[in-house]
Amino acid sequence: MEYPNRIFAQMGGFLNTDMTLWNAMIRGYAYNGPCENCLSLFDEMIRRDLKPNNFTYPYVLSSCSQMGLFSTGQKFEYLEVGLVKDESLIDARRIFDEMCEKTVELWNKMIAKYVSIRDVKSARELFDEMPDRDVVSWNTMISVYAKAGDVANARDLFERMPEKNVVSWTSMLGAYAAVGDIGMAQKIFNKMPDKNVVSWNSMMSIYTQKGEFQQALDLFVQMQLEDVQPDSFTFVAALSACSNLSSLESGKWIHYLIRDWPRMGVIVGTALVEMYANCGDIDKSFATFIKIGNKDVFCYNVMIKSLAVHGRAEDAIKSFHLMQRRGLKPNDYTYSCALFACSHGGLVEEGREIFKAVKTHLNSNPKLEHYCSMIDLLCRNDQLEEAESLIKDMQVEPDIAIWGFLGKRQS
Repeated sequence: MEYPNRIFAQMGGFLNTDMTLWNAMIRGYAYNGPCENCLSLFDEMIRRDLKPNNFTYPYVLSSCSQMGLFSTGQKFEYLEVGLVKDESLIDARRIFDEMCEKTVELWNKMIAKYVSIRDVKSARELFDEMPDRDVVSWNTMISVYAKAGDVANARDLFERMPEKNVVSWTSMLGAYAAVGDIGMAQKIFNKMPDKNVVSWNSMMSIYTQKGEFQQALDLFVQMQLEDVQPDSFTFVAALSACSNLSSLESGKWIHYLIRDWPRMGVIVGTALVEMYANCGDIDKSFATFIKIGNKDVFCYNVMIKSLAVHGRAEDAIKSFHLMQRRGLKPNDYTYSCALFACSHGGLVEEGREIFKAVKTHLNSNPKLEHYCSMIDLLCRNDQLEEAESLIKDMQVEPDIAIWGFLGKRQS
């Protein structure tokens, strides 16, 4: 290393900030020794506020290993700090394989790295190599297969698992939900020896996703009878069921149960707003909306659309402008809701301004839904020439609805 050392010195040495040069020197000492010099260079990098990267750490760790400076656990902790990018996984695996002693926790962490980049094949191969497994090992693989909708592999591991916990059972719920097998999901749920709030939420979510809203609501009632404490996700699922069933009385009862709903966050408040609106009580919906602190874009979108549907177009547009004054940036759907309000409220000038703002604020061409609402607005208000001109200038292909708006007014 004498000659490279001279070159390093001639090129500025410690004053040089070129990471390629530093990494080359560190790699050279790691391969050729002495390893102490590799660590000295690394320490000097840190002192000079140079940032090591995924080409630095493997060689530093290799030197540490050769010098016996790290225990197995310490080495892997260091590895996790240094190798955080996906492209470093090969180095992480190499160092992992070099370890003489591996705890179950270390195996699980390595599997989790593969899971994080959705490399199920490598995760399973490593799982199969494990000399010992704990409940985390089994649950990780079951969960991976569940999310991928691979029921066969998830079920195989679940049945082989020596000790199952609530996470294992809930993962199997998710597996059957992913493939739409609500019957098997029900059987798994009913067989569960212990259920936590996540299990109940998962089953309620399965029902709502499949359109079984009454069953979701019945499950919420059962939770109350069994004294299971709901969380924000429980209330959102239950309110969604009420909303889809137009069950105002059930919705009011759930609202009563949420003693301190403003503290539960905007997600619960938004679900209440939507429930009241869909059940026909727009005044209560708006009153609830006013009480929500830290409203987000989704919350405003729900309120704008709800006001428009209930014939309160001007209030919808006021809410649209209010959200911008509060520093929130409208998204595609916000503009669709605002244009829908203008269309159903006959607010031609407001609609024109909002349509122009789509291109300005979103830095993109209007979407089909924006054109639909704008052309509907123009046609409803006998602005046929402007509507025809807008259709000709569309950046997307007009659909049958757009031609239908025009055809109704021309006939």
